[in-house]
Amino acid sequence: MNALPILAFCAGSAIAVQASMNAQLGVLLKSSMLGTGIAFLFACFFTVLVVVSSKQYPLLTDVKTVPIYLWFSGGAIAAFGVGVFYYLIPKMGVGSMMSFALSGQILTAIISSHFGWFDQPTKPIDSKVIIGTAALVVGILLINWESSHDY
Repeated sequence: MNALPILAFCAGSAIAVQASMNAQLGVLLKSSMLGTGIAFLFACFFTVLVVVSSKQYPLLTDVKTVPIYLWFSGGAIAAFGVGVFYYLIPKMGVGSMMSFALSGQILTAIISSHFGWFDQPTKPIDSKVIIGTAALVVGILLINWESSHDY
């Protein structure tokens, strides 16, 4: 059995838990962006710790091939996305926010995979993908179907 889907599931679970925890940090500090900054500071610390302990460094020739926009754009987009997560979770609840966020991730990933953005493997959009996407949208609407929500 392939363990990659299980690992991906666990990563998704970890994101939901850490998002809830860091949203609470932002609430207690009265600043979702400060909570985001603290989360990224410690994420950077632990990531550097793993990189240093793994002793797997890129060659200088590889570093020089990286386009300039890739050095900062992912971090900027992550700061926006995570900061908005931490802002919305206390207002919407983690389940509703994550269901909408996951929908955005999946729809964007489907389009990205179809076109092979950033030299990633391609997976054309076919009838199964369209049906699955429609089911996803219906599922998100059902998950969030409550007359009492005032987003």
